Amino acid sequence: MANGPSEERVDVELTVTADDAGERLDAWLAKSAGTFSRNRYKDLIKQGQVTVGGRTIVEPKYRVNEGETVRLSEPEPEDATPEPEDIPLNVVYEDDDLIVIDKPAGLVVHPGAGNWTGTLVNALLFHCGDSLSGIGGVRRPGIVHRIDKDTSGLLVVAKSDVAHQGLSAQFADHGRTTALERAYSALVWGAPPGLKGTIDAPLARSPNNRLKIAVVRETAHGARHAITHWQLKKRYGARDGDALASLIECRLETGRTHQIRVHMAHIGHPLVGDADYGAHFRTKVNRLPEGLREKVAGFGRQALHAGLLAFEHPVTGEVMRFESPLPEDFAELIDLYETLT
Repeated sequence: MANGPSEERVDVELTVTADDAGERLDAWLAKSAGTFSRNRYKDLIKQGQVTVGGRTIVEPKYRVNEGETVRLSEPEPEDATPEPEDIPLNVVYEDDDLIVIDKPAGLVVHPGAGNWTGTLVNALLFHCGDSLSGIGGVRRPGIVHRIDKDTSGLLVVAKSDVAHQGLSAQFADHGRTTALERAYSALVWGAPPGLKGTIDAPLARSPNNRLKIAVVRETAHGARHAITHWQLKKRYGARDGDALASLIECRLETGRTHQIRVHMAHIGHPLVGDADYGAHFRTKVNRLPEGLREKVAGFGRQALHAGLLAFEHPVTGEVMRFESPLPEDFAELIDLYETLT
């Protein structure tokens, strides 16, 4: 099995100095112990792993006092080296420099917190052996872009360092001067106005939930430029002039985390099945006819598929273009919506 977090713990004992008196406990630990980030120490405090003067403190904002003895049980650093795993892959194309995968929904791209095994990287290490580019580091060998765990579709991975550098440059350019293209099929609630449009809205980590992304002001901390172009493909189940859902194609001009999901929610049309950014649309499921209602309620992921990927081969210069049909679960969902039209 791949190496994950160790269960052994290391006890740490520190004393607050006069210069540090009055600081928040989580911030002081991050500075004084220094093993983890402030957010990680905040979690350890909330989990009851920290005592101050013999008392368990569960408030990260607790202000430390001079002379107090702070004791915590730190988890040992995580082993970051993933191991090969025999996980089936749908290989669309492969040569000595790169490999194109049609990723199923539910497969995480690279190891990380909560997903130390069973990832695309583990599968690639088994399939490719030592031929993956090492530029991305031990956790992300060959990875030049990624798609969310519950998004299906096409992904290119570098096997050589030359390919990694060339592909990374194309993704950084976002197709402005190269052959790079990325198009996604998305099923959204309602119908965006018009037949096509552009969403230009900066994104950053949500200040309310660090696991989510939010549209923010350009001046906000961590704000990153993000542009999504969308085009209407079909509306489904128009009632009183309002469609129940629409199939759209999204093309990325930038590639931010959760970009399509957040942008579509931002304009009032979140993706069907998106529990993170479309939770407030759950009641709309009740408007659907029986059969479709059960299918949507049990879909279990955002209806998003990376169906088109084109790029210039970083070694040969050939323009390569790949298309992937909708996976079975997504296609079945569309078939049911088709009965509404």
